[in-house]
Amino acid sequence: MLSQSAEAKEKAHTINATIGIAKERGRTMRFDSVMAAINAIPPRQSLTYAPSFGIPALRKQWQKELFSKNASLADKRVSLPVVTCGITHGIATFADVWINAGDVIILPEMMWGNYGMIFSVRRDAHIHHYKLFTEDGHFNLPAFEQVVRQEAADHRKLTVLLNFPHNPTGYTISDAEADAIVKILKDVASSGTYVVAVTDDAYFGLFYEPECIQESIFARLCGAHPAILAIKLDGATKENYVWGLRVGFITYGGTFSVDPTDLFDALERKTAGCIRGTISNASHLSQTILLNSMLDEKNSAERQEKFDILMDRAKRVKAVCTDPKYAPAWDVYPFNSGYFMCIRLKTVDAETLRVHLLDRYGVGLIALGPDNLRIAFSCMEAADVEKLFDIIYQGIKELENSQ
Repeated sequence: MLSQSAEAKEKAHTINATIGIAKERGRTMRFDSVMAAINAIPPRQSLTYAPSFGIPALRKQWQKELFSKNASLADKRVSLPVVTCGITHGIATFADVWINAGDVIILPEMMWGNYGMIFSVRRDAHIHHYKLFTEDGHFNLPAFEQVVRQEAADHRKLTVLLNFPHNPTGYTISDAEADAIVKILKDVASSGTYVVAVTDDAYFGLFYEPECIQESIFARLCGAHPAILAIKLDGATKENYVWGLRVGFITYGGTFSVDPTDLFDALERKTAGCIRGTISNASHLSQTILLNSMLDEKNSAERQEKFDILMDRAKRVKAVCTDPKYAPAWDVYPFNSGYFMCIRLKTVDAETLRVHLLDRYGVGLIALGPDNLRIAFSCMEAADVEKLFDIIYQGIKELENSQ
């Protein structure tokens, strides 16, 4: 049906009776009360169905920006991105297309909770963990390598999901750590295991310190080895500050000895077919709004302005939360990017503290297991940072005294 509709759109100049929308007098049927809210965008660019692949101009523009943002993609080939309804839908679509029951997916032990819902509950896959950090606060390459090699020895296909900036800790790897990860996966692929290396780049670009890798590791995985399929999941959600528009992308890359055009076409069609079979297509209105913003001459300055605000908050958080006066109460996990940071509590239970802070002080945080609290500095003003950590510290002391 997808191909028939596409052919009709191209060739049916007399009457195109394939489109499942309503028209009148040759125009898209609409309510004036709806168009009053979006009168700057014509109905054909807002109310009609978008292709299941996404609107072509947006796909091309997002691909163009991938090359400008990721230096290691120079002279490499990647597919046209396929548009999803946000990155969560992108992850679910990736899982539907690529994950079978019983597959192994490698993730750190600290991870976004929805991965479990998507991979384990929906697809019946097995998530195998590694400890994220070494004791000196770096990416735990030995633990990562151990689990990768162990699982590769037992499986013909291995899926590794890499999420930087990381949710929940806000950590992004260095260039050296990125190169080491690629080398490990390349070695495993050379030994006969097919590697699906997927990057969840939800917070891409929010790198606050110079030691962070300034591109997606996807760019370095492309071209690493013929047995590595690189898949990039990203979107406008955080990069363009449009959370509710729900526009994400799936992009394919790899190592190719021949022209990959036909392969990319097949992968894009398979992915779009999955989207067609679930949500049909992402919002045309959302895609048009995003594309117009990306093409606007003010876009670059707007992006820099918001980045500077978030970086200022991150620096303020780092300066405050590491104050020696808090040392008896918590350790701080490494963070240098993204929206979040985490602290590891030393004396009280995280959930007990979370509830206490919410009930007594009206402060909302996320408890992760018995020891960890996640703090989203993305939604805080820099002026409130010291107040927040003082309240957390006070709450800990109150719980200690009640024990």
